[in-house]
Amino acid sequence: MKTAAVAAEANEASGFSLPDLVAAKLRGREFLGHPVGLYVLFLTEMWERFSYYGMIALLVLYMNDYLLTNATRAHQVFGYDTLAHLITVFFSALPFFGAHFSKLSVQQMSSQIYGLYTCFVYVTPFFGGLLADKLWGQHKCVYLGGILMAIGHFLMAFERCFLFALLFLVLGCGAIKPNISTQVGNLYPKGDGRRDRAFTIFYMGINIGAVLAPFICGTLRHVVGWRYGFASAGVGMLLGLVVYYLGSGLVPRQPAKTKADLEKGIDREIQNSAAFERPVKRPLTSLEWRQIWALVILCAFNIAFWAVYMQQSNTLMLWSAQRTNWHFWFFNIPPEWYASFNPAFIIMFAPLLDIYWGWQSKRGKEPSTVYKMGIGCLLLGLSYFIMMAAAQFVPASERGSVMWLTGTTVIFTLGELYLSPTGLSLVTKVAPGPLLNTMMGCWFFSYAVGDWVSGDLGMFYNVMTKHHFFQLLAGIGIVTGFIFFLLKRPLSRSIGADI
Repeated sequence: MKTAAVAAEANEASGFSLPDLVAAKLRGREFLGHPVGLYVLFLTEMWERFSYYGMIALLVLYMNDYLLTNATRAHQVFGYDTLAHLITVFFSALPFFGAHFSKLSVQQMSSQIYGLYTCFVYVTPFFGGLLADKLWGQHKCVYLGGILMAIGHFLMAFERCFLFALLFLVLGCGAIKPNISTQVGNLYPKGDGRRDRAFTIFYMGINIGAVLAPFICGTLRHVVGWRYGFASAGVGMLLGLVVYYLGSGLVPRQPAKTKADLEKGIDREIQNSAAFERPVKRPLTSLEWRQIWALVILCAFNIAFWAVYMQQSNTLMLWSAQRTNWHFWFFNIPPEWYASFNPAFIIMFAPLLDIYWGWQSKRGKEPSTVYKMGIGCLLLGLSYFIMMAAAQFVPASERGSVMWLTGTTVIFTLGELYLSPTGLSLVTKVAPGPLLNTMMGCWFFSYAVGDWVSGDLGMFYNVMTKHHFFQLLAGIGIVTGFIFFLLKRPLSRSIGADI
């Protein structure tokens, strides 16, 4: 019987690597109406998101319940004293914030670090997009990002390296995130109606990883300790890199060609060559500049959605740990499992919503992308009416039903499905070709600012009454939804296309 080593030598001798053999068998094939390459990206992103959401499910509770609660332990973290001093000085100097945050509590400091971390996770994709556009290409950036993220997750197992671990994770996410998403769009030629639905399928991959992560990482934290939960996230990232390597021959380096391009003699196989990945430099047209400004405006209001939405891993996670009864029968369930609710509902609702949009499309009633984004913001705002009720009916000294969090999460999950995958699709449809990766990075930059603001909003969790805090979040979501509705027509006229 041949060993794996003998088989590998045979492959090398024949001039084929394992990815070449996989590509030779599967290139050009489709599964469920989509290219097989979509499912390579699906699985890669699934494991990358497993690693990210496994860590994020633990992060606020780790700081709030363990790392920062002991002053001696906190001071031993490399760079923490300097960071805490800078944050305190910054907020003390602000006219409004200074009255409330001249001395930050553990919860407020945890919220700030959470907000800054998730902010920079979405700042660095801008530079990751530039790196791909100008120098290395998408494939190399994906490998770089995965390796950096794995290092960061393993460093989280060491308390003193906490801030260095976050730095590695930030840099890794920056390299991998815009370039994975852009490759999904590259699978389809311009005008292909499957693109929106492909991003919905891709989004399901993200959320399968996000469902599994809190169960595995949270349970390991609960049973054997924090470091094992963080290390398991690193293992997930390594699995993602293996999947991407094996399927690399099925993932295009440039956008797919239209039928007209192919009739002109453009070889479809060229798009899979490393040479074809080199960017084409040319000046932007006036239409392309208008497309860029349309995306910039939408990015500005995308910020508000993410500032409210990201409370689920911040203040709602604290509600899960402090105000929710997780005792079922003879079991005490880890509160980190709440982080699985949102991705689980996405997996449930995404196919149904895809079918519903298809049904609307056949009747000419499917909302445009910008209208979908407005609907998403409205649903996000409405979801917090349930938490307003929870704050009224659950006494501060008691723990309430998990159904309060469940109902809230169901509604803002529908809102996320209306906004997030359609927003990614919008970028690939509207962004000028020479700056596609860069504009994808800009889109993620709007997530970054939203995440930063989410940390600032979270600081009011113990300053305001819980009812008024959730009322604030509801108002931000609803107002932003109406702004998207008002923007749709002028932006569509500006770029000459219905968005």
